[in-house]
Amino acid sequence: MRIGFVGLGRMGSHMARNLHRAGFELVLWNRSRDKAQALSTELGCAVADTPHALSDASDIVISMLADDPSSWEVHAGADGLFAGPAQVYLVMGTHSPDHIEALAERAPASAQVIDAPVSGATQAAEAGQLMIMAGCALEAATAFMPVLDAMGKETICLGRRGAGTVMKLAVNSLIHGINQTLAEAMTLAEAAGIAPENAFDVIEASAACAPMLKYRRPLYLDEAAHDVTFTVALARKDMETTADLARRLGTAMPQGQVTLDTLRTAEAQGYAARDMASILNFMRKDSR
Repeated sequence: MRIGFVGLGRMGSHMARNLHRAGFELVLWNRSRDKAQALSTELGCAVADTPHALSDASDIVISMLADDPSSWEVHAGADGLFAGPAQVYLVMGTHSPDHIEALAERAPASAQVIDAPVSGATQAAEAGQLMIMAGCALEAATAFMPVLDAMGKETICLGRRGAGTVMKLAVNSLIHGINQTLAEAMTLAEAAGIAPENAFDVIEASAACAPMLKYRRPLYLDEAAHDVTFTVALARKDMETTADLARRLGTAMPQGQVTLDTLRTAEAQGYAARDMASILNFMRKDSR
């Protein structure tokens, strides 16, 4: 089985490495060709000149792209993936349900488009410990389950196209809400004279601690000393997509709106490319 992989950013590069380690033959493409070339040299795999050429060379295509416009251009644009003969397209980035449906409508009649977004930070991607939310029935995933198993610790099949994307937005809204609430709790404790390390020790040992707080602890305590894993701009994009979906479904998300407003303000004040953990420093600034 030959796998085409599109989108070799912080997450995608690790996912491609894990597919290689599992023995799959890979073909790579990235909008910045130097990233694809560097990874191909490391892994000894091929680089396609265009998304169309990648589809020509692949049985299954995996995309890990940042947003709907970039995904649409790569899949449906001139010389895009859908011009080729690949039979399965696993869309693993965070997108809107409408985008997944639009891709399914544009894809060749013989091809499957399946949303399979992931939960887990770059550490989980590197370790092959992602949780995958597949928008299909379990029986439909059987043929490519070994591919998903190479990248994740668990795949939950949600029965229908688009359901994976909805659950990814729901999970990310919770994650970004926890990030915001952690920043508020830390600034409250610090304002009372409690050292950040001590405050985090208590939070980490409490019933309120989520796994993401544990693996993000170094970033919260010393953001500048660590690599960015998930930017404020991407968090804002996620929350805007979630807010749009909630409005369409008639679902109230008042806390989500507060989180979105904070992310928008932080982004406007220069935090866009910083890790989402920087919201703690943003809240500290606003608390002075």
